[in-house]
Amino acid sequence: MNDTDFMELYWRDPHRALEYAREHTPVREVTFEAGPTWLVTRYADVRAGLADPRLAKDYRAALSDEERALAPPGLPAPMSHMLTSLDPPDHTRLRRLVTRAFTVRRIAELRPRVESIAASLLAELPTGEPVDLVARYAIPLPMEVISELIGVPELDREDFAHWSTVLIDECPEPELIRASAQLADYLSGLVALRRKDPDDALLSGLIEASEGGEHLSDIEIVAMAMLLLMAGHETSAVFITNSVRTLLADSAALERLKPDTAANLIEELLRWISPALNASLRFATEDLEIGGVRIPRGASVTLSTGAADRDPRRFPDASTLDPDRDTTGHLAFGHGIHRCLGAALVRLEAEVAVPALFDRFPNLRAAAPDEELTFRRSVHVHAPRAFPVVLRP
Repeated sequence: MNDTDFMELYWRDPHRALEYAREHTPVREVTFEAGPTWLVTRYADVRAGLADPRLAKDYRAALSDEERALAPPGLPAPMSHMLTSLDPPDHTRLRRLVTRAFTVRRIAELRPRVESIAASLLAELPTGEPVDLVARYAIPLPMEVISELIGVPELDREDFAHWSTVLIDECPEPELIRASAQLADYLSGLVALRRKDPDDALLSGLIEASEGGEHLSDIEIVAMAMLLLMAGHETSAVFITNSVRTLLADSAALERLKPDTAANLIEELLRWISPALNASLRFATEDLEIGGVRIPRGASVTLSTGAADRDPRRFPDASTLDPDRDTTGHLAFGHGIHRCLGAALVRLEAEVAVPALFDRFPNLRAAAPDEELTFRRSVHVHAPRAFPVVLRP
């Protein structure tokens, strides 16, 4: 399959394209909107790459001293200060401080509030007529949760959702720059406010976080809040939407959406419809070999966690959704030092949102077949822009 045909298939059906690559050209150069990159699709190679220090997150780490002196700067601030853009030792320091404010216990304590938000949203949905599950449930639920977690006033949350979507999708560069600047400006003002008037939300927790006299700078706090918004909100919204789509097409799996088996089902769904198809870009700091293919220093590398988690070499009969499967080792949240900090939050929201929807509306059905849906154009996620369903108690 030539590059043009591969990319056309990728935008239509990324899992089919990734399956083809994994079985025929497991390490191949492709061209996404951001430019050429080496796409890695087999589990063993992806997992090794996620933990390989020779694959840096900051492209300047792949340059010689002379090249770096002449190179343009990396990502503009505050994106350049995000955990996903940093390498050790900066990444190590920042993650250590952030983890102190973003604990598993703090996320677990959110369950009653997530349940309350889900119940409130479901109670407002009309029955007997098509309703967009994305706009009315899958997006508002994680947006409400992450906004409350960070400490964003309710009146500002619609703008928050718009900026997040623009930054994830393949939008024109001017629109990306504008959304990033608007979001950064807004969060900078909120950080300044919380320094004067702290509350019990995460933003104030990040301001207070310290170790050995070290604190997060304002720009690091803004960058962390931006990352939490994009990763926490978008990842959950996409995963909730695709989980519902999958279960409507698989009655046997839907039967497992019960209190004692729902967690296992959600974990298998994470493997099967990975919330993010690909990890964020990495850059080779030296000539290296991946899957028998030479990757030159400076090259961009895309590690496809979505392809890896359907690799039959790691998970037998991997293309089948199996709620009884041992999913240990799946890469939906990455691996190594950059493993997703918000994994517990995504799990919690899905474990609440998906069962709550089917409990209230056990006879819900899709209002349109998949081929009539319009899907987002994004390297990282594959999800419909709208998902109309008819809700029946």
